[in-house]
Amino acid sequence: MLGEKELIKLFPEFEDLIQPAGIDLRLDEVFEQAGPASLLDDKKRLPELRKLKPPLYNLKPKKAYLVTVDRKIKIPKGYAMIYLPRSTLLRSFIGVHTALGDPGFQGRLRFLVYNYGDFEYKIKRGERIAQAIVFKVKGSGEYNGSYQEPL
Repeated sequence: MLGEKELIKLFPEFEDLIQPAGIDLRLDEVFEQAGPASLLDDKKRLPELRKLKPPLYNLKPKKAYLVTVDRKIKIPKGYAMIYLPRSTLLRSFIGVHTALGDPGFQGRLRFLVYNYGDFEYKIKRGERIAQAIVFKVKGSGEYNGSYQEPL
């Protein structure tokens, strides 16, 4: 795991969000599912999405949302990221479900947010929702998947 000095060198565009052991990630857009999805024989069919109106989002109980982070990221070759939810969300019954950030991935991060609670949860665009933990990966290749985006 890398500390703040190394993180600032690798991710200068996130300098204002760097913490002692990670990078805070802020909420940008929120979407709800508007159609079916599937994964059959390794063929992805992602669901249609309906964008919610910013800047204040009302997350309904027992419902999942796809969210984006407010800026794109480029993970350098030789490094990977694990994303963890902010504790305030967990204490409020809000789960943030993530995947591994592979070496060489670049683009906008997307997470699944689920309101496990029995009540609506209000959150504003720009709030911190997760923290990226960065670590070195020896002998790694680079991500070359379908979610790669230009910066």
